[in-house]
Amino acid sequence: MRGLVHDAFGVPNEEGHTEEYTGAQMDVDYANGQAKEFYKLIDNSQQPLYEGCDKFSKLSFIIRLLHLKCIGSLNNKVFDMLLELLREAFPDAMVGLPKSYYEAEKLMKELGLGYEKIDACPNDCTLYWGENERKTSCDTCHQLRWRTSDKDPTGEKRKIAQKVLWYFPLKPRLQRLFMSTKTASHMRWHAENRTKDGCMRHPADSPAWNTFDRLHPNFARESRNVRLGLAADGINPFKNMSVSHNTWPVILFPYNLPPWMCMKEPYLMLSLLIPGPLAPGNNIDIYLQPLIADLKDLWEVGIETYDASKKQNFQLRASLLWTISDFPGYAYLSGWSTQGEFACPVCNKETHSLRLKHGGKYCYMGNRRFLPKDHEFRKNKRHFDGTFEYRQAPQQQSGNMVMDELKDFTIKFGKPVKGNQKLFGWKKKSIFFELPYWKDNVVRHNLDVMHTEKNVCESICGTLLDLDGKSKDNYKSRQDMEQMGIRPELHPIPKGSGKFYLPTAAFTMSRTEKTTFCQVLKNLKVPDGYASNIARCVQLKPPKLLGLKSHDYHVMMQQLLPIALRNTLSKTVRSPLIKLSQYFRELCSKVICPADVIRLEKDIAVVLCQLEKLFPPSFFDVMVHLTVHLATEVRLCGPVHYRWMYHNSFTYTSN
Repeated sequence: MRGLVHDAFGVPNEEGHTEEYTGAQMDVDYANGQAKEFYKLIDNSQQPLYEGCDKFSKLSFIIRLLHLKCIGSLNNKVFDMLLELLREAFPDAMVGLPKSYYEAEKLMKELGLGYEKIDACPNDCTLYWGENERKTSCDTCHQLRWRTSDKDPTGEKRKIAQKVLWYFPLKPRLQRLFMSTKTASHMRWHAENRTKDGCMRHPADSPAWNTFDRLHPNFARESRNVRLGLAADGINPFKNMSVSHNTWPVILFPYNLPPWMCMKEPYLMLSLLIPGPLAPGNNIDIYLQPLIADLKDLWEVGIETYDASKKQNFQLRASLLWTISDFPGYAYLSGWSTQGEFACPVCNKETHSLRLKHGGKYCYMGNRRFLPKDHEFRKNKRHFDGTFEYRQAPQQQSGNMVMDELKDFTIKFGKPVKGNQKLFGWKKKSIFFELPYWKDNVVRHNLDVMHTEKNVCESICGTLLDLDGKSKDNYKSRQDMEQMGIRPELHPIPKGSGKFYLPTAAFTMSRTEKTTFCQVLKNLKVPDGYASNIARCVQLKPPKLLGLKSHDYHVMMQQLLPIALRNTLSKTVRSPLIKLSQYFRELCSKVICPADVIRLEKDIAVVLCQLEKLFPPSFFDVMVHLTVHLATEVRLCGPVHYRWMYHNSFTYTSN
């Protein structure tokens, strides 16, 4: 507890540094007014909870209670009732301790674990921060900033903001990583202890990291400077707590740490809680302003930080490497629309799509562009979309290209704003371009492997088992093939009275094959903690899958699907599906060899083309298309488990 207080106030408390601070020194060293708080907390950290107690001090006891509140998801009312019960049962022990959660919350702020509440317009037009801090209404929609409530005990009406952003300042959290001796040395691991044998085990091994260091040598020279990743997702991390609506948490994680610490729960830093109940959408830039301001300051100026492992102060700087989100979140953060004709943000304007007349959706079947120039599939129009393919693979846009395209593009934020124009798929110029180095980043926004893998596996299982609402093979998809003039053997055959017969496709399972497929999954047993009980999600009569979660599909795609397909379907269908499973399995390896990734980039193009010959065009939604880009991102950014959304399964805390 004493070390925690020293860390919070930036006062060294290491071995050989045990001198006591006198009152005279206090006046000189802490003339900023923190001395009183510092010594009060030091006293509480040494004062026993009650006479004769040697296990808890007053400070450690209240922190332990707050910890239990967090991991047990207790709301504020229950926490206050618990404190009241303890005061009645142990009046002597509770003397001097907080009487409510709000008093305990003040204590956390004194320890450097606080947050800021920033008022926002209920229509997401304005954040009352910076130059707008003193405004009382929104300039765009003219909504009032506050709503009045009942009178408080003093008889005065309180002003309650209509919408509030919770911002957890970044700087003190980065400083705390170096104030702890346990983590300070690990923050230099990427430069001092990393294995450098040509394989990629960490983002520091990736071309994206090395390119950033080459372009910004002054930043790279100090190994303690922090590289960050940012993730945003629309969930409610506080299901049983006082957050009343769904929220959008924005999480930061430091990539300096070694693999066994990076992306783990204790080092995920909650930065923003954007209020709901609806996703902020394009207006997320309004709420990112405080974080972007801190990131700019940390890049240009930095902050003086004490390194406990080296016992010295240094100027800490930080940079943001990329963002991580699901596919809709990709649009919110990048500004590129991920819907419609040009839904692929990597192909951008060169996205190959086709509007299905009967299905009413776009399909993305241009995977032959990623094949070698002389590949036989390029001239096979009968089994594909009815055309020859001579185009080359599209080139990913650099940050400078995006900046040039959007230099004069501006929009107005807010839900009531209508008439904002798109610039060929662009909905806005992302706020991240305010960071001086953002345009130089090789990959600015990551495609999420977790959601892509889940959606692809769900489409495969739904189509093979012909599940209602999930199968991509139906009467409309057969009509689309007839309209496109491809695969005539699968065209619907009229039988009179408005009825049609759908010929059996190569991927169509018989009733026996469906039962065999589901029986394998039903009898499956996996090690405890490896996956959920998938057998509970399997139904034999009729054979179907239901209730599978994202991680279940992850295990299904990489491990179980090849086993379940072993005694079903023909080799023509089974082989590309097994290769697709192998592709995802290799893609998610913890150690990546660059030569293997180049092979995967070539293999996935062939696999997708083989699937195009088998499955209907409706099968090839944008998620199936995105698989062709995943290997390229691994080649540029390193292993995928540093850049996917599985960390959202943790309980978010503010530490």
